[in-house]
Amino acid sequence: MRGIAESPAVDGDGTHPAPSDLDFDFGTAERTPGEEFAAAVNAAASASVSTSVSTAGERAGLRNGDRAGAGAGAGERGDLVVPFGVHLPAAFPLFASRPRYPVRHLLKTAPVADGPAPYVHEPPRGELGGSGTSYAATPEAAFAPRIERARLTDLTVSVPLPEGILGEPALLAPYVDYRVLVRLSVAENEALLHGTGDGAITGMLRLPGTRDRKTGLGLEEAVTEAAAEVEETGGSCDGVVAHPAVYWEMVRTGMLGRLAVAGITVSRTRMIPKDTLLMGDFRAAFTLLLPGTSSITLRRGAGAGGADLVEASSRVGLAVHLPQHLMTLSWGGRHG
Repeated sequence: MRGIAESPAVDGDGTHPAPSDLDFDFGTAERTPGEEFAAAVNAAASASVSTSVSTAGERAGLRNGDRAGAGAGAGERGDLVVPFGVHLPAAFPLFASRPRYPVRHLLKTAPVADGPAPYVHEPPRGELGGSGTSYAATPEAAFAPRIERARLTDLTVSVPLPEGILGEPALLAPYVDYRVLVRLSVAENEALLHGTGDGAITGMLRLPGTRDRKTGLGLEEAVTEAAAEVEETGGSCDGVVAHPAVYWEMVRTGMLGRLAVAGITVSRTRMIPKDTLLMGDFRAAFTLLLPGTSSITLRRGAGAGGADLVEASSRVGLAVHLPQHLMTLSWGGRHG
């Protein structure tokens, strides 16, 4: 399957071409998830037509004393599941052409087997204190490492299909790539911040062992003070998760550029409240576990009024190594 940056569904300037401009080739080995799904739908439709013709012929033969073949009934409508060995939220094409970073972008990732994954968890012994000027006086000198196992879970979204789109592969492919995968990325942001219903992932905003701070300072002072406090546990503040309203305030004041110079990446998402920032050493604290188990499924008649749905699913887990490297900062929303 083609890499994100090479997708033909994105022009050189990052724009989305009109459907008629798409060079759609069912025979191409390298395809986007949307193209792969559209090709599978087309193949299933062709097989159904072929089976119907074959069945009609067999029935005619049966009337002539011949025996009906095993193809009878093969043209009935049913769900179509297209498996993928990639992490589908990362395949959203526009991630390649603009710096809109999901929460996942702040984390390191690792391929794992499809099952509970072992990892090293390093909680502190007792209460965290400030760091001294010798290693023995640092918090990490008293961390207590142990082996834990992370459960995997399926992130899933279902999206209605416009009537008639299954017969238009040049429309279906970009619809999946641009409108379905982006929703799956939103669901991933929600899972990483708030957790999953099955408890496999405890959201970072609810994670035991993290630090919570409230401040009446303005945005820039609050972030500066919190970033320094993050590093008291031995990490480096390398990321911030912020609501888009706060992100664009950072752009307006020039703060975003100054954070970039300091090596801090800002992820913006509506999945975090406007008066809350999540800050920390994300790459040291977490590993996003990717077993490479994903699928895009055509659910026939499963939507409102019997409409077809497309369902995208990707399996993930989250290894929490150092929750004390994370800080939730609640502030009064004062920008000055």
